[in-house]
Amino acid sequence: MELPKFVLADNTDFPDDVYVIHLDYPRFILNVQNDEVEFLEEVDETEEIELTEEMEKLVVKALEFYDREIERFEE
Repeated sequence: MELPKFVLADNTDFPDDVYVIHLDYPRFILNVQNDEVEFLEEVDETEEIELTEEMEKLVVKALEFYDREIERFEE
């Protein structure tokens, strides 16, 4: 099975929050409401330095994905 790069999620315990989950490495959850990022796996220090620029790009892509999905939903 081929997984999408991003998926949207919500949770009834946090009704005001919407999440974008990135399923490729580095896997993370982005809270769209406050831009908080939670990694789903351990990242060592050497990788963390390299991931900083990549993470900025991935967060932008995640937010663009969210905007596209919301636009599609509203149609």
